[in-house]
Amino acid sequence: MMSQDHNLTENTSLPKKMQIYTVGGAVRDKLLGENPHDRDFLVTGATVEQMLSLGYEQVGKAFPVFLHPKTHEEYALARTEKKAGVGYTGFVCDFNPEITLEEDLRRRDLTINAIAEDEEGRLYDPYHGIDDLKERVLRHVSPAFAEDPLRVLRVARFAAKFFHLGFRIAPETMELMRCISASGELKYLSPERIFEELNKALCEGNPDIFIIVLRRCEALKQVFPELDALYGVPSPPQWHPEIDSGVHTVMTLRRISLESQDPIVRFAMLCHDLGKACTPTSEWPHHHNHSELGIKPLQEMCSRLRVPKAYSDFAALVVRYHSDMHNVYRGGALGLIRLFEKLDAFRRPERVKPYLLCCKCDFLGRRGFENRPFPRSDYIYALFCLLNTVRAAEFVQAGFKGPAIQEEMRKKRLILCEDFLKTLPKIELDDFANSLPAAAEFRD
Repeated sequence: MMSQDHNLTENTSLPKKMQIYTVGGAVRDKLLGENPHDRDFLVTGATVEQMLSLGYEQVGKAFPVFLHPKTHEEYALARTEKKAGVGYTGFVCDFNPEITLEEDLRRRDLTINAIAEDEEGRLYDPYHGIDDLKERVLRHVSPAFAEDPLRVLRVARFAAKFFHLGFRIAPETMELMRCISASGELKYLSPERIFEELNKALCEGNPDIFIIVLRRCEALKQVFPELDALYGVPSPPQWHPEIDSGVHTVMTLRRISLESQDPIVRFAMLCHDLGKACTPTSEWPHHHNHSELGIKPLQEMCSRLRVPKAYSDFAALVVRYHSDMHNVYRGGALGLIRLFEKLDAFRRPERVKPYLLCCKCDFLGRRGFENRPFPRSDYIYALFCLLNTVRAAEFVQAGFKGPAIQEEMRKKRLILCEDFLKTLPKIELDDFANSLPAAAEFRD
């Protein structure tokens, strides 16, 4: 049983009809044996005035939600919803105190989220969510599911969240998601809500499933058209046995999720090949300029979805320079220094490791390449750490001023870089791309 401190003082009691339940994710996660991150509470048999009289603070304008005066957890009045407009905000809500627990649970998205627990630990499961938890099924509660387009993204996110537990989407729920996609309702979702769901999905263990589900229910082309455009775009099969650029993208996202939990890094990986959809079909399956071409669709997507600057800035670096890693030794020491300068690495050293990780996962995110070695990222990071020991103070003390300081720092870095390259294995310096047939193809 979950401890709930609902009473404000020892002498305060709830109105006779008023009942408080724990609902949603907290109950679901408890039944799955996982630690709930947040608790949501549902209140039946109460009015706004009664909640205020007990000291709860009302927040939100769309419907009455209250903060507990001690715990500041959220308590919502039971409600029903009736579709009266377009989009996920086009609902008329009823909060009268006669609304039952079962009526409130019926408006929820999935059966596994429509389970309630009372203060004595008794479970209420009118829509058989416990059975679906056992069967590992994501199933809609009622046909009203189709009235809220945001639920398409939410179900895709839950599929990503619970993929590791073996959950699948019920066929009838997937069909409803396709109907929502075909209805045109997705266009009424706000950019902020779309990115919010994407960001939450990027924080899950299997964010690639989010993209796969959206494509299967035909929503990807509406909410993330730049990503959907990658599907059906071929790459050279000798370097991309999976061939399809959309498939490669989700493979790289899956791979990087094994190595980084940072949603900023995962977002960059998701976007790294956007430029391949811009390659003229006459040039397929080659994509020699896709790094440059990818900047425009990235900017368009980030602008439309109001993506935070930290996400868009790092993604731009990965989109523009991820291909440089495949042939990084061709320019010698000077080429390596220039790459670090393009990354602004000496001023922003925290960028280097995640950038190299994206390059590594771009290489490993190919069918048949998953277990190949990629020591290059470790070599380049070790080199950067060496070059980053060069400090301006040394040259200031030597009497250099202004631009001359940067020139001398660059000269020393070049010397250090040349010496470092002499220590690398010959096969690494030969550049594995050059040692194989059709080396230029690997840049694709």
